[in-house]
Amino acid sequence: MIVSYVPALLKFLFMIIPFVLPLIWIMGAFIFYFKRERKKKAFSAFSDQSFSILIPCFNEEKTVEATIRSLDIIPAENCEIIAINDGSRDRTQAVLESLAMSRPHMRVVNLVQNRGKAAALTLGALASKYEFILCIDADSELDGNAPRHMLEHFRDEHVAGVTGNPRVKNRGTLVGRLQVGEFSALVGMIKRYHQTLGRLFALSGVLVMFRKSAIESVGYWDTDTVTEDVGISWKLQTSGWALKYEPKATCDVLMPDTLKGLWKQRLRWAQGGFEVVLKHGRSVLRSQDTGLRLILLEYIFSVTWAFLLPVTLACALFGKNIHNININYAILLTGVMSLTQFIVGLILQGRYEKSSGLGFVAIWYPFAYWMINSFVLFVAIPKVLFAPKRQFSSWVSPDRGGVTYAKNN
Repeated sequence: MIVSYVPALLKFLFMIIPFVLPLIWIMGAFIFYFKRERKKKAFSAFSDQSFSILIPCFNEEKTVEATIRSLDIIPAENCEIIAINDGSRDRTQAVLESLAMSRPHMRVVNLVQNRGKAAALTLGALASKYEFILCIDADSELDGNAPRHMLEHFRDEHVAGVTGNPRVKNRGTLVGRLQVGEFSALVGMIKRYHQTLGRLFALSGVLVMFRKSAIESVGYWDTDTVTEDVGISWKLQTSGWALKYEPKATCDVLMPDTLKGLWKQRLRWAQGGFEVVLKHGRSVLRSQDTGLRLILLEYIFSVTWAFLLPVTLACALFGKNIHNININYAILLTGVMSLTQFIVGLILQGRYEKSSGLGFVAIWYPFAYWMINSFVLFVAIPKVLFAPKRQFSSWVSPDRGGVTYAKNN
């Protein structure tokens, strides 16, 4: 009985997913843009209140100084800076303490043993004195108005977190330029669509602001998952809190510019996403939260398609069809939608980019995106299912701009 539905399922996955999902993302992104994003609003007095800035650091001696100096544009009386040195083995502690000497509103918290980003953020939040907490990575450079754009959303007392709009800073290599295409044609577009549903799959850990009482109510960040940003997003939303995406809140961030570095980063993202879905998936399916249920369903379809992609390519290579499915047509359809995604993404995201410098190479990122997803999932999912449970997920600082960091054991 079940076997008889296999051909229909394969047709759905091969022919519909590459067309329908991108089309839904595009439509949702346009709705978000016309309904919310294009409106220009003046800052209210609410955006002038003070907030805490948390910067977790692990082996960040080459990047953290530029990050903290980018915060000098924010008046010292409006914020406090808490840098958490999470057991770094390089000169991170010395760099942070030197910067703190000339900034009275900055504190440095030093951990002797590395406990991971989630534990570092939790410690920083406990040490903070303001209700609103801005979390940024130690390789990012903040736009001066980003905090004010984010604070505006907290006028709604149901909002627990607001995520910003990261821009790839290092685009001198092919891998870097491809990721510019990803953030333009995929990441920002999907976040706009998810926000149209009233939910988000994940807050971007590189630039996010929280309501302290909200994260306290859910027990702060989970230390046993490798992607703390995805984990806290689902914890907050399944507890009834709302999350927001603010594309006007921007920052520049260094991304991996080697294939090895990109592989490690995407493997961690895939592993963390699957961990969170396993942890919260059942409760979401049992709930009446339509937005999260649709996002979960989208995730399941995307993962299934990514697993079947190698089969698709192999059949196309040998000129074979599966259950009367024209594989070449499916690949062509994927290419057309990828190009459409890229063009729409540039239209929506172009206003936030300092310069494109992409060329047509970035158009191919959606293909690369699916290929990378496919291969990392083959590794990440068994790793989640069969690896021993851990109390703390220690982190490895990624390859950023050709810089190699020590591995955390």
